[in-house]
Amino acid sequence: MKKVWFITGCSTGFGRSLALEALKQGYCVVVTSRKLNDVEDIISMYPEIALGIALDVTQKNQIKEGVAKAIEKFGQIDILVNNAGIGYFGAIEESEENEIRNMFEINVFGLANVTNEILPHMRKRRSGHILNIASIGGLRSFPGVGFYNATKYAVDGLSEALSKEIAPLGIKVTIIAPSGFRTDWAGRSANNSSIIIGDYSATAGKNKNDIRERSGHQPGDPIRAAKAMIAITETEHPPLRLLLGAAALKGARLKLEELKNDFDTWADLTESADFPIES
Repeated sequence: MKKVWFITGCSTGFGRSLALEALKQGYCVVVTSRKLNDVEDIISMYPEIALGIALDVTQKNQIKEGVAKAIEKFGQIDILVNNAGIGYFGAIEESEENEIRNMFEINVFGLANVTNEILPHMRKRRSGHILNIASIGGLRSFPGVGFYNATKYAVDGLSEALSKEIAPLGIKVTIIAPSGFRTDWAGRSANNSSIIIGDYSATAGKNKNDIRERSGHQPGDPIRAAKAMIAITETEHPPLRLLLGAAALKGARLKLEELKNDFDTWADLTESADFPIES
């Protein structure tokens, strides 16, 4: 039997493209969405190898029930893709606490809860691969999406630690870090802060408007991204981090240069913070 995928957030974007591509390639796929009717068309195309589940990643009871249904139907879960997530636009000072907390509940705690429900099954089989959808914004921050950046930095940090905890158990982790793709992230999947402070119009405001205007015209192709994600699950030694999109690669390299410059420039002061080495 081909590997079984469990994908969160399949109504749009990467989740939908990945579910369709995996099914097309003959994999069994648990296709989840907050509203089941958003993915019924996918299920109807592949009734034998697709299982549709209504899943809100902030609801632990739904996670537990959904994973149980997946195990009951397919007997195992080989690949977990934590894709469900939302965006939010606003300068740090403009951002509203209820919106921030809701985003963390979905992007970070939801991801962690789904992972923790599936990990016992992977540990029992000493096999599995977890793909956590982060962002180039989890490696490099941008004005106007600071709290979104914070959720993706959290996903990156959590995922790296998790990879070290479960590698001896035969389970792999890959952090997916895309740049701009033609998904719905900059459309209805991201709210704007209702607070606008004029002093941030040239930084946070400008970047927010630029991202909105590029929505639907980004260079990234979700289908090609889906194929790339499937490809790494078929390799023996997948990367811990997979950048997707030329802009992601460029941005990550710029971040490395910035880090190196700061580290090297201030190396003496950095080392001076330690107790003197006794001779």
